[in-house]
Amino acid sequence: MMGLAEQTCVPCRGGVPPLESDKIAELLPQLTGWQAVDNHHLRKEYRFKNFVKALDFVNRVGALAEEQKHHPDVRLSYGEVVLEILTHKIDGLTESDFIFAAKCDALPRDEGARL
Repeated sequence: MMGLAEQTCVPCRGGVPPLESDKIAELLPQLTGWQAVDNHHLRKEYRFKNFVKALDFVNRVGALAEEQKHHPDVRLSYGEVVLEILTHKIDGLTESDFIFAAKCDALPRDEGARL
């Protein structure tokens, strides 16, 4: 079975229900350091040595988002990036959100990054 990071995000056409809490509980342990906030969205904080390293990571996430056609909410501050991921079209979580989170964790980071 392929890991989440090796899978491809599938665009949501809408009209599908968000994942149920049991499916979220099954997928969440496959991610490191992510939280399922109110079973509505995924959230993770990444820490970096400085603003430039954090910005570099945001740019990598942006390129990944365009490639996967799945776009997170991003907050950038000095030495910190916060990602929140959900499928906006259904205002909840789909399996693609977990795939995208795993792909973000697989992005190269400078040695100063902490998960």
